[in-house]
Amino acid sequence: MSQTSGIILVTGATGKVGRVFIQRLLAEPKFNSFTVRALCHNRELEPHERIRNVHGSIEYRETVEKAMDDVTHVVHLATCKETPDQVMDVAVKGLFWLLEACRSSPIFQQFILIGGDAGVGHFVYPHPIPVTETQQHSAYPGCYALSKVLEEVMLEQYYIQYNLNGCCLRAPWIMEKDDFKYQLSFGEDVFGGPRWRDLVSPQQADEFVRTQTIPVMLDPDGRPVKRNFVHVDDLVSALLLAIDHPQAKQQLFNISMDEPVDYGEMSRYIKANLGLPSVEIKTTFHSTWLDNTKAKLRLGWRPEYDMKKIIDSAWSYKRASNDPRHIWYPG
Repeated sequence: MSQTSGIILVTGATGKVGRVFIQRLLAEPKFNSFTVRALCHNRELEPHERIRNVHGSIEYRETVEKAMDDVTHVVHLATCKETPDQVMDVAVKGLFWLLEACRSSPIFQQFILIGGDAGVGHFVYPHPIPVTETQQHSAYPGCYALSKVLEEVMLEQYYIQYNLNGCCLRAPWIMEKDDFKYQLSFGEDVFGGPRWRDLVSPQQADEFVRTQTIPVMLDPDGRPVKRNFVHVDDLVSALLLAIDHPQAKQQLFNISMDEPVDYGEMSRYIKANLGLPSVEIKTTFHSTWLDNTKAKLRLGWRPEYDMKKIIDSAWSYKRASNDPRHIWYPG
């Protein structure tokens, strides 16, 4: 087994992807020679002999330069959601400071960015054919989607300007634990969007919560929407494969399930296996199919989660009392 080594800076180290990535990196023999520099903002990781926590925000150049000391690899996970007051400082200025530190470092080796399908319109715009890595950027309204476009474009320009060794893994909505279950909730505990209870009356929403009714998202023509997801374990598998992979240099990869979740098929599977009813909800959203063929070909990556596995794992997950669920909805 080939060994790889260095100091890897992980921004957003305490987030959903960061924690799983660091845990698996430290557990894999291939990466035994790696140590982790964890850039933490509001939280920090538990002490570990191969982890050094650094505190601060990437919007400040001095924080980035301190964090980048002797770093050979960067995995950039830090991001903002729909927060106009912060998003440009973190997504644009912060990324710029990171890339400047990388290009000027004599020991820098690789930069890996986690992008998002918000940069190609997610399900907001019609996509009549599968979305590949060659599709033009198309941010939907709001600052978050715009930031995803700007991140990818800035990294691409550093390839052109400085021949930087980097790659971008573009992910759709990232699921873990019981996230998928709660993205289907008509309650205030909904995870992500749409906020289903806003699409029906308050009385209907409360009744759907009581009966555990599942929403079936329909497009403007009344057809069940096909929507892309990826499980955090599959995304982290792609991340680990991309480290020092010769086929990853200056490449963009879609990292998603082999097929998007069809809300119609999903409701039938949940009815058959969990006995839960469903209701059709007409929306303005459209089906998309994020094509992951390139990652399979060049990285040798394969996702383990399909629709059935992501449903089964979400409903079987038992959350511990010291593991609170973070409710997030883009405002």
